[in-house]
Amino acid sequence: MKKIFSFFFLFLFMISFLTGCWSRKELNEIAIVTAIGIDKTEDGYLVSVQIVNPGEIAGKTATGRTEVIKFIKTGDTLFEAMRRLSADVPRILYFAHLREVVFGEELAKEGIGKVLDTLSRHHEMRSDFFLTVAKGSKAYDILNVQTALEKNPAIKLSNALETSSKRWAPTKTVTIDEFITSIVSKGKEPVLTGVYVYGNPESGSAFTNVQNVSPKTGLKIDSIGVFKSDKLIGWLDEEESKGFNYITDNIKATAVTVPCEDGKITISTSRSKTKVKGKMENGKPKISIHVTTEGDVGEVECKFDLSTPEKIKQLNEKYKNVIKGKIEAAINKLQKDYQSDVFGFGEAIHRADPKAWKRLQQNWNQEFVNMEVSVNVKANIRRLGTITDSFQKEIEE
Repeated sequence: MKKIFSFFFLFLFMISFLTGCWSRKELNEIAIVTAIGIDKTEDGYLVSVQIVNPGEIAGKTATGRTEVIKFIKTGDTLFEAMRRLSADVPRILYFAHLREVVFGEELAKEGIGKVLDTLSRHHEMRSDFFLTVAKGSKAYDILNVQTALEKNPAIKLSNALETSSKRWAPTKTVTIDEFITSIVSKGKEPVLTGVYVYGNPESGSAFTNVQNVSPKTGLKIDSIGVFKSDKLIGWLDEEESKGFNYITDNIKATAVTVPCEDGKITISTSRSKTKVKGKMENGKPKISIHVTTEGDVGEVECKFDLSTPEKIKQLNEKYKNVIKGKIEAAINKLQKDYQSDVFGFGEAIHRADPKAWKRLQQNWNQEFVNMEVSVNVKANIRRLGTITDSFQKEIEE
């Protein structure tokens, strides 16, 4: 009996420490933030937040109002600016469903370290949202555009970024944890994908913009921004961005166009694997890159006979050389123009020879610029499609 009473009192004692849903927030009390834009001002920051209009997103009948609403505020610090938004937003800002953070290019060039500190400290923010840079514009303009297909522009951006990374390859998804890890790493610098507005940002905010078959204003993601520590120092073009992704083993699928005598052949890359190896030779660091890739013939716009093994061998050689050219272009750009090791070559040297890395890491930027890098690509075409010879030959003859 004593044991039963003892257990009962222990149970009551433990229950007293259970506070239930003490921090609950009702749906009608919160404003769900899906995107944040951060720009630099003379004295601090301009913060834009994109908030879901729940009545339009979840309602059965549309009222004609926009699906998202944007609020902006300035402050001496990012945290202050975000708190000042409470003067305009009638609900508590809720950041757990944040999908996208966009930095203005001016801010990115000055450095985003302080901003990242604030974002990483916020207890409501998860770490799975993507970071991007407003290429050639302000983050304010990016969040000012209504988008087609997706009612929520933040979801459009994050989904397009993921899809492009998987199917096209000149872009890269980067989360806040990944970016900070690259900043603190001694052998790798961070990157972010750029997003820009085509058309007029002011007219893009109107609901009528997405009522056209071809919206005159919209958002596009384009190329990779190169950082040194937390500062943006330049951009890679589309081909160099693809080369970067080949080196860092981020190619899942893409299209590679190779020249032929009177036209072009496009190969759909379906598989790619990259291994980067570092070594010390005569006291100097060296990197070897080995890429193995496979693809299918997607399009033939020339008189190229795909029925003979010799011709397939020639096409494999062209396929290999095009990929190798992209990789070498990216390496050349980073070594000569930016002196920023976004490939993680320093980490490869560290893994290969930790003792040598202790000596090299203090002056790694200079070592990176002068380092010898060898590129080896093995490319194989696996399938030719449902036809071998193109009927275009008959038309042209």
